[in-house]
Amino acid sequence: MTDTNESRVKALEDDDEFIEDESLGERLVGLTEMFPEPLRNMCCSAGCLVVSASKTGLWLMRNALWIASSSAVILVLPVIFESERAQQHEEQLQQQRQILLGPNAVVSGGGSNNLLPGMGTVPPPPSR
Repeated sequence: MTDTNESRVKALEDDDEFIEDESLGERLVGLTEMFPEPLRNMCCSAGCLVVSASKTGLWLMRNALWIASSSAVILVLPVIFESERAQQHEEQLQQQRQILLGPNAVVSGGGSNNLLPGMGTVPPPPSR
């Protein structure tokens, strides 16, 4: 039995010696020949369609993102600047109020009791 096993192993080793080294490209070409031509064409068309759809989708997404971001900058930045300007104006008015009425007027004063023009009513007379 050992002679038979040894001869089989020797035959397998001899078969390995005769196998030519194939490149990856040659193997892929050999595999493509296994499938019928219509199936290969259909797979190629599907692959091209996926690549084209991906490119188109990325192009549309990039353009939509550009439109959304530029519109947000154009529409939102003026509002932010105006609110910042109004806040600075309010702080300036508070500083003027503090200078005219003293440091306790800002803390205790409501906003309707000031002497600045256009800022509300005249303060009530002091109580005795």
